[in-house]
Amino acid sequence: MASVTFTDGSAKLLDGATLIFDLPAGWTCPGAKACLAKAARDTGRISDGNKGPDGFRCFAASLEFYPNVRDMRWRNFEALKAAGTTPRMARELIDGLTEQWGKRGPRGSVRIHASGDFFNQRYFDAWLHVARQFPGVIFYAYTKSLTYWLARAHMMPANFRLTASEGGKHDALITEHDLPRARVIFSEEEAAGEPIDHDDSHARQADHDFALLIHGNQPKGSRALAALRALKARGWHGYSRKRKEAAHG
Repeated sequence: MASVTFTDGSAKLLDGATLIFDLPAGWTCPGAKACLAKAARDTGRISDGNKGPDGFRCFAASLEFYPNVRDMRWRNFEALKAAGTTPRMARELIDGLTEQWGKRGPRGSVRIHASGDFFNQRYFDAWLHVARQFPGVIFYAYTKSLTYWLARAHMMPANFRLTASEGGKHDALITEHDLPRARVIFSEEEAAGEPIDHDDSHARQADHDFALLIHGNQPKGSRALAALRALKARGWHGYSRKRKEAAHG
């Protein structure tokens, strides 16, 4: 039995063949800034790292209120840390994918980190190895760990697709290296003509800029919470399965 766990795609994703790999939010996000939030390992209590006017709470951290979600993400993280080296981490990930896919074998896509990020270069390199092992599968991620990406930009396979997540410690590198970028916006008007990604279709392409609407639980008194309430008043209710089915059924 594999030491790491992949889960089936959420209601946000149109592709029913997408698997997701998660790590603890915040604790594994060395480049996070605007969205930094962490759930305590034992209680799930959220602490927000950025309390400034442009800060907002990471949606993934809010989900760690649930003990089963929190425990799964920490088990994944601990298994990878125990593996230590790039080859061993890659083996853990390959075993987890193979187990989740079952007899039908590799298919669809894998979203790396609906929660968490590339926490060091060895771990980033492990995912490159995994992507090379399954060339028919699309592996994609949003990331603020831009230094690890740029260190391997010359050797990334075509099925490994990254989008720079704006609002991190290394934002200057996005412009400097012309990286495809995703930014969280507080209203549809803020998109200013950029497409808004509601189902990861833009993230899977990873070749252009796009926006994401604020969602999830936001801190009291924050501009993010006020924006979320305004969006809900206009009919936005996040990425529930009911909303997805209504939009695409």
